[in-house]
Amino acid sequence: MNRQFRLKLDRLESFRREDFVVSPSNAEAAKALDAWPAWHGGCLALIGPEGSGKSHLAQSWARSIGAAVIPAKGRVELGPLQGRPVLYEDADRDRARRDEILFHLINMAGQPGGGLLLTGRSPPSGWPAALPDLRSRLNAMPVGQIDEPDDLILESVLRKFFRERNIRPAEDVFPYLLHRIERSAPKALAMVKRLDEAADAEGRAVSRALARQILEAEPPTLNLFE
Repeated sequence: MNRQFRLKLDRLESFRREDFVVSPSNAEAAKALDAWPAWHGGCLALIGPEGSGKSHLAQSWARSIGAAVIPAKGRVELGPLQGRPVLYEDADRDRARRDEILFHLINMAGQPGGGLLLTGRSPPSGWPAALPDLRSRLNAMPVGQIDEPDDLILESVLRKFFRERNIRPAEDVFPYLLHRIERSAPKALAMVKRLDEAADAEGRAVSRALARQILEAEPPTLNLFE
């Protein structure tokens, strides 16, 4: 039986660049990021769907060069950010603070030592902006786009989620799931959780048969086929 007793441990998420799997779905975005510090105007927006790897790439960049990271909430003091590269994650969803912060950060990014990496789900050209000067800057911002996960990325995501739960599924589970679950990291995580819970409840290994049992119990929005 390839399922083992698992301790419920808190694990720190790894953002090491060497752990990031490059595939056709993200190669151009990775290339754009690696062009630092030669970004136009010192800025780059890294965009893609939820769970596509934006944070992994962005955080590995920030850690490798010592960039400041904008906190998710609270007041942002701009003074200490002068002359430093800055990471601003989920900028497209931070509407309450975004306009004022972005206007200054974009201006600062072009100064010696400065830089700005944004992450979001959609291109900055589509973000609402009340300030005309900010609107023009967002429209002109270079973009590195990550697409929906391909097979290579989705399999690496599944393996990561299983590994984090101390699960070693049968190898035929991966190709079976790749052709049957929605192509997103959140859906992959949800499936791994379902498999974990079902295996615990039934005292079984995580196998293709268990995956099939769960998928056949799902509503018909999933792409099920033999």
